[in-house]
Amino acid sequence: MSSKLSQFALPAGMPMSAGNTSKTRILIAEDDPVSRRMLQAFLMKWGFEAVAAADGLEALRILEESDAPPLAILDWMMPGIEGPEVCRRIRQHTGRTYTYVLLLTARTQKDDLLQGLESGADDYLTKPFDAQELRARVNVGLRILDLQHSLIETREELRFRATHDALTGIANRGVILEELNREHSRRSREGGSFGIIMVDLDHFKQVNDTCGHQGGDVVLKEASRRMTECVRAYDTVGRYGGEEFLIVVPASDEIGTLGLAERIRSEMEAQPVVLDTGEIRITASLGVAICSDEHPQDLQVLLKLADEALYRAKGRGRNRVELALQGVPALSLDTLTAPLKSVS
Repeated sequence: MSSKLSQFALPAGMPMSAGNTSKTRILIAEDDPVSRRMLQAFLMKWGFEAVAAADGLEALRILEESDAPPLAILDWMMPGIEGPEVCRRIRQHTGRTYTYVLLLTARTQKDDLLQGLESGADDYLTKPFDAQELRARVNVGLRILDLQHSLIETREELRFRATHDALTGIANRGVILEELNREHSRRSREGGSFGIIMVDLDHFKQVNDTCGHQGGDVVLKEASRRMTECVRAYDTVGRYGGEEFLIVVPASDEIGTLGLAERIRSEMEAQPVVLDTGEIRITASLGVAICSDEHPQDLQVLLKLADEALYRAKGRGRNRVELALQGVPALSLDTLTAPLKSVS
């Protein structure tokens, strides 16, 4: 039997299974087959799923996969590449899910242990060791991973709250204006054109007066959903304020942006919004403005043009789309009916 077997000692009375591990996957990288099977047996008894690797190269390949085990037990001395080098390489992959690494080593010199930790290992265990100590260190690693997961979830939740409208879930005013600024900068560098659409729900005050603010909230959320379903993946819908929305439409000219605006207008009125108190029909007025090589609008001018087109749509009866062009009065969708029909 291999001499490595003496490195493991199972305490008397060890239970066949312990802990609430929910089949967490753990990588074992150990070139000695007897030692590897012993580690596998321990982990399986404790309720883990053991993934085995016979050398450092195989361990590195497994840890670089998208569904890599969150915790790895690496032997220091392995063929191919050693445990510390495996640590160094996986730590170079920033942005990936973190892997907690427990390094096994027969080395006991302080300099050796420091070298292992500096390579990126989170903990180490010197040989020989007993199974109870291994289990305790594995559980420490899992607690740290759980804490990290909770911190990441909290960070992402805070980031979402900071960038999205709390009611509708779409981009908030700050983010949609940032997106507008980025698209304006991109067009200034690369040329081409892009459009913006200002959207305002018609008679929204009456919705709040007749259905209450809770009903108004339902309408705003449903209107946001309908707009989001109409746009392309790289368009951005944001809440500009109150019942007013702004949509940034990259790589789009007058006809394309007008076509999108008309689809949104049509979708708004297509079906009533269902409230607890009944159904209510909604419509929207939309103003479109274009920034292009021919008309490289300043951002504030572009927003002003879209806003003027929106109010012209309101003044002409609502539930309509208006296009504003630089240097000429705002044009209605009716003016461009023929070309619009060719792309709608």
